[in-house]
Amino acid sequence: MDRLLALPRRYFAPRLFGAEHVSLQRPALFVGNHGLYGLIDSPLFLLELYRETGVFPRALGDRLHFRVPGWGALVKRWGAVEGNPDNCTALMQSGQPVLVFPGGAREVAMRKDEVHKLVWKNRTGFARLAIEHGYDIIPFASAGCDQAYRVLVDGSDFQQSRLGRTLLKSPRVDKLLRGGDMFMPLSRGVGPTLVPRPEPLWFQLGAPISTAPWAGKQGDADARWAVREIVAESIESMLLSLNQERSEARQQGWRRWLLKP
Repeated sequence: MDRLLALPRRYFAPRLFGAEHVSLQRPALFVGNHGLYGLIDSPLFLLELYRETGVFPRALGDRLHFRVPGWGALVKRWGAVEGNPDNCTALMQSGQPVLVFPGGAREVAMRKDEVHKLVWKNRTGFARLAIEHGYDIIPFASAGCDQAYRVLVDGSDFQQSRLGRTLLKSPRVDKLLRGGDMFMPLSRGVGPTLVPRPEPLWFQLGAPISTAPWAGKQGDADARWAVREIVAESIESMLLSLNQERSEARQQGWRRWLLKP
C-alpha cells in the first residue's frame, strides 16, 4: 500500500493530527466523513494512520466496491469488507479496529451544497454496534478532498433534468442509482481536466468517545441517536477548524501554481 500510494501521497501531502488519541491496546471504531468520490481520502487516511500509530483498521465499504472487477480485489487486499452488521460484528468479536463512513456512497456523491457537511441521513447502525460490543468511537475529520474537484453537475441536477427523469422511470436504473442518490457528480479538477487539484489533505483524530454510558442500550433508539449526535458534532467541529487552518496555510512552488483559481 505504501508503494502504491507513493505518488498520491506526494501529490496531496497528507497530514494527520491527533495520533495521541489512538491506542494499540484498545481497539476502536473509527468514524469519519467521506470526501467527494471517496477514492482519495480513504486510502491516504488509512496509510497515514498506520504510519503514525501502527493501527490499520478494517474498513467497512459499500457493496458496490466489491462488484467492480479488479477494484473489488484491491480493496479486499487493503483489508476492507462489505459494510453490513454481520461483518462488523465478526470484526468486533475478534477485537479488531474498524473504520466506517456512515454517509457511505451517498456522501461521496455529494451535492454542490453539501461540501464540508455530513450526509448521514438518519443512520445510527454504527452507534448500535459500538454500544453492543463496548467499543470506543474515535471520530475523525478529513479536509481537502472536497476542494480537489469543482462540481459542475450533481445528483440534484440529474434528478431534475429531462434525461434523469426519463432514466429513473426504469425500475432497473432507479434501483442501480438508488433513486438518483448514486449519481456521481460531473466535475473538473486542474483547469478543465479531470486531474484532481493538489489540495493538501489534512486529517484530524478526535478524543475517544466511550459508549459505556449506554451499555446494553443498543436497542434504544434514543441512546443510538445520542451517540450518533455526539460523534457528528465532534467531526463537524474538527472540520470547521481544519478548513480554517487550511485556508490560512501558504502553498509553495508547483502546488501554489496548480491551485490558482
